[in-house]
Amino acid sequence: MIKQELGLKQQQKLSPLQIQTIKLIELPVQELEQRIRKELEENPVLDDNPPEKSEDSDEETPRDISLSDIDEDDPIPAYKLRQNNYGKDERPQYNTFSVKQSFTQSLMEQLGFRNLTEHQRAVATFIIGSLDEDGYLRRDLESLVDDLAFRANIETDGEEVEQMLRIIQDFEPAGVGARDLRECLLIQLRGMKPAPDVENARRIVTDYFQEFSNRHFQKIMAKMGIGEAEMKAAMARIVRLNPSPGGQVDDSYNDQAQQIVPDFVLTLDDGELHLTMPRFSIPEIRVNKKYADILLEAAGSTERQKREAATFVKQKMDSAKWFVEALKQRHNTLLSTMQAIVDYQHDYFLDGDEANLRPMVLKDIAEKTGFDISTISRVVNSKYIETHFGIFPLKYFFSEGLENQEGEEVSTRELKKVLQECVDKEDKHKPLTDDQLVEEMSRRGYKVARRTIAKYRDQLGIAKARLRRQL
Repeated sequence: MIKQELGLKQQQKLSPLQIQTIKLIELPVQELEQRIRKELEENPVLDDNPPEKSEDSDEETPRDISLSDIDEDDPIPAYKLRQNNYGKDERPQYNTFSVKQSFTQSLMEQLGFRNLTEHQRAVATFIIGSLDEDGYLRRDLESLVDDLAFRANIETDGEEVEQMLRIIQDFEPAGVGARDLRECLLIQLRGMKPAPDVENARRIVTDYFQEFSNRHFQKIMAKMGIGEAEMKAAMARIVRLNPSPGGQVDDSYNDQAQQIVPDFVLTLDDGELHLTMPRFSIPEIRVNKKYADILLEAAGSTERQKREAATFVKQKMDSAKWFVEALKQRHNTLLSTMQAIVDYQHDYFLDGDEANLRPMVLKDIAEKTGFDISTISRVVNSKYIETHFGIFPLKYFFSEGLENQEGEEVSTRELKKVLQECVDKEDKHKPLTDDQLVEEMSRRGYKVARRTIAKYRDQLGIAKARLRRQL
């Protein structure tokens, strides 16, 4: 039996202005600059030059001209009516070089000095492209053989792939091309000049890597027949090795990729906080008046070319006005949101003391500003503020809260700070277990469950007690 139902569904459709505003809110200041430059290049109606002063002030604002004012008897070419300003994600790809790109480029340059056949070079190139950002090859050789055949149309076998991998493992930085941490450390140790500490380190990594990972130092010393001094020398050699060779390439591109430009600047003058949004190299843009004149001139015209030009200009005028208005709304939204955060965390921003950082979630700022939580999330993402005590991502100021033993709500950031202090002051020969950390936190006035301690410890990058034990 077929059943039919009739219902009403309410659906909100975003306007072009709203779409523009949402996309611009997400962009940090560096990407916003690139986005504005791109729009200036693509839309001739936009102008970043100062407006020319006119005796008639009314001429400073372009008049709105409707296409209905223009004779539409003759058909207009389809490409003139095609709207391509929306529908795709216009977030620009930032014109910087990441560590991964420069790292790959460095390996390819070293490959160029090797005397290889064209076929071998193609296999080695594919392997280099398969390395992850840490410089490791995380895939087995048989999978690479299959990928070379199906994706690159290169016939090879596991033996040849391993032969090319060995060549790559000779490249700088040392340890590149390893398939796991153990192999990465061994590659670096094999390249060092022979010495007692190097030889002991190589034996530890080769034969006792599991015991080394678990910090069972006494067991290693007993099996190798070495003393504590020799063990410490070997450990010192191992800990100086680079576990992430792909992330350590130093080049001129990296400076540009790592640069942070704050979206906000907060200053403290005579005990008063002042928030600003510096423009840096972001140009002020406006709609160029001369294009409105083209529409005025074409209104009522019978010339087909003028009508086509007017149609094109009208589309660009609308796009330009939406873009300029979206920039204004972005500015107001970001400034209102950041001001609400500063007001909420006022005591913290006075001196930067984390003890004064209140528990705060997106909903708190959404309620203060009247914006949606999704809007607050877009504002906070990838944005930075410069204060008199450092530069911080906006996400830094958000955290959940827990109660201390007096019933007062404290931020998770304060709890993590105290936890870190507990670990820093512990006896490294007998590091504190999670249960002992719960007791230590309790003595300091914080009631925290064991599972919470484990969670915060992982977030702080603090290893378990047995892995923190030292000789």
